[in-house]
Amino acid sequence: MVSLETVKTHVGNVLAKLGSRDRTQAVVTAYESGFINPREPPG
Repeated sequence: MVSLETVKTHVGNVLAKLGSRDRTQAVVTAYESGFINPREPPG
């Protein structure tokens, strides 16, 4: 099991690498870059 602090660290690292101010902006960036396709099921 991964601790909450580890998850927070990883999320913070992702936000920093993307230059995003929060998780919502990171998701918008993923959609705009084509990393996420809303028409495809996950997996």
